[in-house]
Amino acid sequence: MSADSRTRRALSALRHDPPAVAGAAVLLLLVVVGVAGQWLAPAGVNDVDVDQMLHPPSWAHPFGTDELGRDVLSRVLVAARVSLQVGVVSVGIALLVGATIGLIAGYYQGWVDNVLMRGMDVLFAFPVLLLAVAIVAVLGPGLLTAMIAIGVVYTPIFARVTRAGVLSVREQVFVRAAVSIGASDLRIIRRHVLPNIAAPLIVQTSLSLAFAILSEAALSFLGLGVQPPAPAWGRMLFDGRGFVTEAWWLGFFPGAAIFLTVLAFNLVGDALRDVLDPRQLTLGEARRSTA
Repeated sequence: MSADSRTRRALSALRHDPPAVAGAAVLLLLVVVGVAGQWLAPAGVNDVDVDQMLHPPSWAHPFGTDELGRDVLSRVLVAARVSLQVGVVSVGIALLVGATIGLIAGYYQGWVDNVLMRGMDVLFAFPVLLLAVAIVAVLGPGLLTAMIAIGVVYTPIFARVTRAGVLSVREQVFVRAAVSIGASDLRIIRRHVLPNIAAPLIVQTSLSLAFAILSEAALSFLGLGVQPPAPAWGRMLFDGRGFVTEAWWLGFFPGAAIFLTVLAFNLVGDALRDVLDPRQLTLGEARRSTA
């Protein structure tokens, strides 16, 4: 089966997967909100109105107001950009660095593989949030350091996924043929290895975006991520923790935004795994042929 045929089948399978379609719709909405949130917001994110403090959801303020009278809906909308930015940049760092390490380790093997992967094992041994907190503690709190910290802690995952893919492809006939005719290592990796390990990397990227957004929310909740007065979903949860009984909406709406975003990424990631895994495609075809 050609690559174009596999791509068409994968896209067709995604279109007929209701959870994947729902997840993709939520992510599309999130991207729109992230790009245009400041224009969609009905009020300024830092507009203080002491006469409107802790007002429950109403027509004037659909998500209510916080302890300073700021519109919660506006802050939730604008904070979507922060989550998207952190997710994309941090996972991009992890993908670039981790995939490079995994390619070198898996392709050259030997002592290079041992040195690089033992270093990844050391990072992987630390709990994700604990290592991120340690990195932010050294570099200082802020959005940029949060992105760097999250990127570092997810690098070993991409390194392992890439290395496993390279090891399975490296011994294939077409790679050995390229080596036998004198093709350079860079050409072999670019033309033969990378295209054949792209599927698991795509799936891992989608799933890691969800965990990166969760990690950013956790860091902001701890005061190590986005700093006030800039809005962030995790920071809004922190600010609302003292008003759980009298102003439930302060924690509910940013928490719901985090939940829906992570769920959407997981739904799309699971669907991508199913359609990009050749074993899953074979099983699906077998079921259809026997139905």
